[in-house]
Amino acid sequence: MKSKHFLWFTALFIGLNTVAFAQKVTVEPYEPGEGVMLTSKGNSWRLSGFMQPMVETRAYSDTAENNTFTRYRMRRMVTRLTGRNSEYNISYQVQVDLTGSSEGGGDANTNNYLMDAWVAWRPIRQLNIKFGQDGSNSDTREMMMRSNALQLVDRSPVSLAFSSIREYGLWLESKVRTGNYSFLATSFSVTNGDGANVYNNDFGGLKYSCRADFIPFGNFNNGGQFRQADLEYEMTPKLVVGAYYSYNQGITDRRGRASGDYLYFDSAGNYALPDYQKFGADLLFKYKGFSLIAEYVNGQAFVPNTIRSRSRVSANPTDTFRIADGTLNKSAFVKNRIITGSGVNVQAGYMFRKGISVDGRYAVMMPEQYSFLRNATFNLRSRYYTLCLTKYFGRNYGSKVQASLTATELLPGAISTDRTPVKGIEFVGNIMFTIAL
Repeated sequence: MKSKHFLWFTALFIGLNTVAFAQKVTVEPYEPGEGVMLTSKGNSWRLSGFMQPMVETRAYSDTAENNTFTRYRMRRMVTRLTGRNSEYNISYQVQVDLTGSSEGGGDANTNNYLMDAWVAWRPIRQLNIKFGQDGSNSDTREMMMRSNALQLVDRSPVSLAFSSIREYGLWLESKVRTGNYSFLATSFSVTNGDGANVYNNDFGGLKYSCRADFIPFGNFNNGGQFRQADLEYEMTPKLVVGAYYSYNQGITDRRGRASGDYLYFDSAGNYALPDYQKFGADLLFKYKGFSLIAEYVNGQAFVPNTIRSRSRVSANPTDTFRIADGTLNKSAFVKNRIITGSGVNVQAGYMFRKGISVDGRYAVMMPEQYSFLRNATFNLRSRYYTLCLTKYFGRNYGSKVQASLTATELLPGAISTDRTPVKGIEFVGNIMFTIAL
């Protein structure tokens, strides 16, 4: 299935470029990292992309024996094609990650080559109607930013834990001026609620989401609202403050990122699925090389009392709901498989004039009593401290090299990737190169 969708993207890319070059086209001035821009008779196309080879080393402070783990991988290899027809105010985008890996940091069942695939129509200047697959408008602010524009090697653990990342549905987007310099941007969406490009049955109901962003001091330069480090060196303070909310009717995974992982049934054999609510607030501030991002997110699950049996993936249904302490507790059993609780992420950095950026992050997880955030392998990690050094090879997003070190406080019961019990501090070091078209 994944191969077929990749072939469809290839055919679309070839077809669009064939049409483009059949007309008289103009190649716009090229800026490294911004892609190649073509224009022709009211149409425009931009082809962009980047790759990020990375090496990661993980070690623990609690043992003298060699328990260091190292892996080498292509973190991302992304190609994006966007287009616009100014006569009919229609735009579209297709984006793929040729590694097939997930932005979610390890959910194997969410791996998908197809990232974005949408078409949008702007009937009036203040309204954009979008249909297809795109990033969620009820995720953290840094999930709205492209991966090659991150100031640290990867997104925060808060984003990776709570975000649904991409969804399929309908978006209504608006941006209006509220003062001489200020703007209010809003977005409402109705999506499938099961993440990106569901290949199998789509369980549960729909997801309803909204976001509002207030920009009091004018727009950021060169799309800086969607990029982390202040590479543009804003000469006046720039700020965006936002809040969001979503309600997902009937989820079947940890936070509405996949479909069919966990199924629950009532006494008649009908689906009795938990609902999932998420809300949060965030801000981005930039001024003369300094940047600051602060984010808060909270996720809650609502478990129906009509649940009588359960099934995971293709397994046979069972009526056992025993939790770790040996007691029978249906609500706790269900919540232990869902991301519930809250998280805070604060990160800041300074961009020096010579293209060197020094950035730091503090993130903390605050899980509920029963939550997948207490899972021994992937979580049971409370506080994260990260320091990152980045060298940009030019005043653009064309190429950079990053090195980071993260120290994480482990909670009792945590285990490593090879299921070895660990305690104390987990150290993760990364080196990553970014080369962008």
